[in-house]
Amino acid sequence: MSLTERLGEYVRACFTGIWIESHEHQDAITEIAQLCREENWQVASWDVERGLDVPGAELETQGSDPLAAIRAVNSLVTPNGTALLVLQNFHRFLQSAEIVQAVARQVVAGKQNRTILVVLSPVVQLPIELDKLFVVVQHELPTREQLAEIARGIATEDSELPEGVQLETVLDAAAGLTRLEAENAFSLSLVRHNAVRADVLWELKSQTLQQSGLLDLHRGQESFEGLGGLENLKAFCLRAMRRQTASHPNCRPRGVLLLSPPGCGKSAFAKSLGQETGRPTLTLEIGSLLGSLVGQSESNLRQALQIVEAMSPCILFCDELEKGLSGVASSGQTDSGVTARLFGRLLSWLNDRTCDVFFVGTCNDISKLPPELTRAERFDGVFYIDLPSQSQRQAIWEIYLEQFDINRDQPKPDDHDWTGAEIRSCCRLATLLDVPLVEAAKNIVPIAVTAAESVGKLRQWASGRCLNAETAGIYRQQTSTSKRRRRVTTDPSSN
Repeated sequence: MSLTERLGEYVRACFTGIWIESHEHQDAITEIAQLCREENWQVASWDVERGLDVPGAELETQGSDPLAAIRAVNSLVTPNGTALLVLQNFHRFLQSAEIVQAVARQVVAGKQNRTILVVLSPVVQLPIELDKLFVVVQHELPTREQLAEIARGIATEDSELPEGVQLETVLDAAAGLTRLEAENAFSLSLVRHNAVRADVLWELKSQTLQQSGLLDLHRGQESFEGLGGLENLKAFCLRAMRRQTASHPNCRPRGVLLLSPPGCGKSAFAKSLGQETGRPTLTLEIGSLLGSLVGQSESNLRQALQIVEAMSPCILFCDELEKGLSGVASSGQTDSGVTARLFGRLLSWLNDRTCDVFFVGTCNDISKLPPELTRAERFDGVFYIDLPSQSQRQAIWEIYLEQFDINRDQPKPDDHDWTGAEIRSCCRLATLLDVPLVEAAKNIVPIAVTAAESVGKLRQWASGRCLNAETAGIYRQQTSTSKRRRRVTTDPSSN
């Protein structure tokens, strides 16, 4: 539902306090003004620089006086009409007890004369006194149809804008940008290449996401060819994502949760999956969402998920979930419930989302992960990635020997229970130090040794509970059969 439709419903129902969360104020004001013209409602806007602006009228108010703006809304009242006052960036003034009291009084009084206060702000920061008086509306990012219209407005020549599949690629790259950001990206592409191209949009989008600090965009060249092993996990994800058809719109793949010791390829798999399926991979760190202001953490998560949904189809990668969610149980005592609220919001989104977002979460320590996260329908599968087998290690050696241009004829070190990361480290050190592989291996202590207890516990937990990332079926922990037998003597002297 668009901003105009939602706002129209709330105004007709006489919601006298409406908070619009938007980063595109001018576009939001244009939509509000259009709605008011169609409904014959009176509308005015205020900001700290220009003061009160009423189309077709002249009212004297101080530009920097928010109290005067609130009191002036009653002068817009007509006998049988509705009046809206749009307050831009008004969250900056809600630290004042006097202003909060004036807003609360006006919202209540607005029921009598149908005067509506509309706060337009990029964040939702409602003081407790106003929390139950305002309804929050999100100004959605532009749809693909709107982005295509913007592109056609920028690229006026037929040769400047591609058609068909190439246009869809451009719109995929533009998804998640605001209207202004899309205009700038299309214009920059025309300046560079005399045509609208997706690579320029990806470049600007990556910069935009980095500035927000909420998400990172990964656009690497990794592929499954450079990732040894994990054959069942690869086949499962590719089949799930490619079998999705228009005839089953409600049967979308949800994603996977990956458990393993560190260095077994979880992160590399998530990045490679995006390249294999032609989707952008967005990285979300739960810890980066935490803010110092009340409600800022929840607002950051809402904004991040809004961007993710706008960029669908895509892959959302959350690495080491247990670190971001480990404090859920004690959240009420340690952080006033912020982590618990973030966790609840993330669970609801994982369960109820309808957008085409494939979620890849990773975990190194299942004991620190809230049990609610692993229930059915959160993910399509929970996979355990064990330390690579001998055949897997051989495939990984081949990949990194070629990558670091190392002679394959030289002997390899004893790599029993090594991870892929440790094999890569050995090849890198051999090149860096200009020494044989066996010599470079002396600088490596495998995770199976340094964290033997935690690796054993993780294997024990995963056995019978998780899918096997390498072969089809349930993961089963291998038990050693090479136990020493006690010698039984038959010396008569022992009787």
